[in-house]
Amino acid sequence: MTVQLFIPCFVDQLYPETAFNMVKVLEKAGVEVTYNTEQTCCGQPAFNAGFREEARDVCSKFLKDFAGQDYIVAPSASCVGFVRNYYSELFDNSSLHNSVKDLQKRTYEFSSFLVNVLGIEDVGATLHGKATYHDSCAGLRECRIKEEPRKLLSKVKGLELLEMNDVETCCGFGGSFAVKFESISVAMADQKVNNALATGANYIISTDLSCLMHLDGYIRHKGHPIRTLHIADVLANH
Repeated sequence: MTVQLFIPCFVDQLYPETAFNMVKVLEKAGVEVTYNTEQTCCGQPAFNAGFREEARDVCSKFLKDFAGQDYIVAPSASCVGFVRNYYSELFDNSSLHNSVKDLQKRTYEFSSFLVNVLGIEDVGATLHGKATYHDSCAGLRECRIKEEPRKLLSKVKGLELLEMNDVETCCGFGGSFAVKFESISVAMADQKVNNALATGANYIISTDLSCLMHLDGYIRHKGHPIRTLHIADVLANH
């Protein structure tokens, strides 16, 4: 099987190691990975800010860049959720309508692809310590991902998975929300981190680096003894 790799803007710029780790896990699973270097943004930031026409231009390029029949896999439920749920709205009653429907069926978040398409739960990873999993809003509500990351993490040797209180509550990032409503955003991060700390976990793991970046900033500011990790970084660890 061949998959096309979609690497979101902030992963490309800030967390490239996570992208490489995702490739390592996919290749170990027997998948051939291709990467179109022409790819750019999925269009979500422009869309969320109300710039529909500009978003449509970016999304049209995404459709061209990821044309074909291969699965598209990304280390971000946020971007995948946007493609799956909002491209239809942008291209409704247009000549690209059928292309969009096809693209949405082929686009998967990394952990969901491993479990639901490849049928893999144990990738042979090892991580010693205790961890708690954070359900991102996009993962949970837009991609319907709940059990898949937990199945994968439960098979990681040496890792004890603990559930935190209010696990389905937002971490407070929400893109520009964190900038426009800073005090609310920080209070939400405070609640999420304290719920994670209460489990005794060493790590907060998620499918979304946007959430983890927000939480990590708060953790570092407060000096809390807990680390954030993307699930691809955990599964690539041996």
